Amino acid sequence: MIRIIIAEDQKMLRGAFASLLRFEDDIEVVAEVPDGEQAWEAIRHHQPDISLLDIEMPGINGLELAENIRHAGLPCKIMIVTTFTRPGYLQKAMNAQVEGYLLKDEPIDFLIEAIRRVMKGERVVSTDLAAALFMKGENPLSEREIEMLRLTKEGMTTGEISMALFLTTGTVRNYLSSAIQKLEADSRQQAAAIAEDKGWL
Repeated sequence: MIRIIIAEDQKMLRGAFASLLRFEDDIEVVAEVPDGEQAWEAIRHHQPDISLLDIEMPGINGLELAENIRHAGLPCKIMIVTTFTRPGYLQKAMNAQVEGYLLKDEPIDFLIEAIRRVMKGERVVSTDLAAALFMKGENPLSEREIEMLRLTKEGMTTGEISMALFLTTGTVRNYLSSAIQKLEADSRQQAAAIAEDKGWL
């Protein structure tokens, strides 16, 4: 029996996954949770064979949860099921050594077969996502530039960023200017949007 935990914040989708998987004789859904923190508790409590995770959830997101599972040395396999084809997200998932990364619009039969393949030790990635990984551009931004764009995305001004990071406003402007040039953007807001879309923030 393959014991699975489903972590998905959309109630209808979470229920649909659970109902369809329960039709399979060799799959048992041991928990369904709506956010990352409850997923983390359930994973440690139930010790499932597979954790089926959405990326964008309240609290801890699916990629952070995957990293937590790996750092804790838990034996469960990780499958990400997402609507996002962002190369940056896929790269982070691969770095966390997830066993599956599937799009939500795949047929349910594909998901079920992927679960069984993962249990046999295979890695399964949706074809469209695999193509995105090979086509991805490398992240040209430094850690500092990423930090600046993340704070910009949160709505902070140059002055607020300089105070938060204990930097001069001139230094902050230089970092933001560099990020804008690297991403060929027209403004720091556009640069932040581009970086987020690529999964770099």
